[in-house]
Amino acid sequence: MLGERFDFRNAAGLQLSGRLEEPHDGIRGYALFAHCFTCSKNVAAATRISRGLVARGFGVLRFDFTGLGNSEGDFANTNFSSNTRDIIDAASAMAASGRPADLLVGHSLGGAAVLSAAHAIPSARAVVSVAAPSDPGHVTHLLSDDVRRIEEEGEAEVDLAGRRFKIKKQFLEDLQEQQLGRRIHELRRALLILHGPRDAIVSIDHARHIFEAALHPKSFVSLDEADHLLSRPVDGDYAAEIISAWSSRYLRPLPSSSNARESVAVTSLAKLAQRIEAGPHVLRGDEPRELGGDDTGPTPYEYLLASLGTCTSITLRMYAARKSWPLDKVHVELN
Repeated sequence: MLGERFDFRNAAGLQLSGRLEEPHDGIRGYALFAHCFTCSKNVAAATRISRGLVARGFGVLRFDFTGLGNSEGDFANTNFSSNTRDIIDAASAMAASGRPADLLVGHSLGGAAVLSAAHAIPSARAVVSVAAPSDPGHVTHLLSDDVRRIEEEGEAEVDLAGRRFKIKKQFLEDLQEQQLGRRIHELRRALLILHGPRDAIVSIDHARHIFEAALHPKSFVSLDEADHLLSRPVDGDYAAEIISAWSSRYLRPLPSSSNARESVAVTSLAKLAQRIEAGPHVLRGDEPRELGGDDTGPTPYEYLLASLGTCTSITLRMYAARKSWPLDKVHVELN
């Protein structure tokens, strides 16, 4: 697996922190993952599902919403609408780097957000919600008795899973303005709903409401014993396996192997790093830190030496095989 930082600026000019991971070999498509409420891109569910998709041939970007994780901004000034815009901006950054998002995946409130954002992401062919609420306003049940205090005082410090967050009245007002049911009905993308019947945070009734609001093609898969956060590694990997199999119908076809073998594409990444696509294989080139790079891959000269050494070794093996000469090993050193 190849991984790199993928930071980008949102519409408000804030830098959001992202992590892009790709398989070593041929990429089936790109996915954008949105994490749960007050979580980060490194929460277990986001990491396990994303890496499960990478293991199955997807490139995946997961990022921190404004004011969370390593992203800039003040969480107190964010709301569901700003989360939706962050997703749209992340997809735009992916497209600008030559990796348009084919698949949108969101967990919990992030699932509701990708359902809301999908209409503004032209490249997206399919959407997956994981343990998502059918109404973003459902999140207020996590605030319990603090809702009245927020409404009366304009803001309040609340405890969420042992961490303190400032929630402003504008957050609640924004939730009341959402019309997610209409967004789902007008989705015009393939939809997969994953939800566990034992989810104690967002009941499985929300999955039913999403399914009923959506038009076909739509699918629902039960996550059986999974809890809301997909705490068990097996549940995250199972979700990735289902997403991978289901989405194959909606992805752009890969180039044929004959055409792929004839093409090489190089795309500039952070600093001096380069993404190299040689047929179905994905490589990485870079320069050492003393020359301004991050040393995340061989230098162009090292690739040149490697190609010469590889060609020499293969040629010797082929010639020995043709002559029926015994040859156990070939070792080539170049400098």
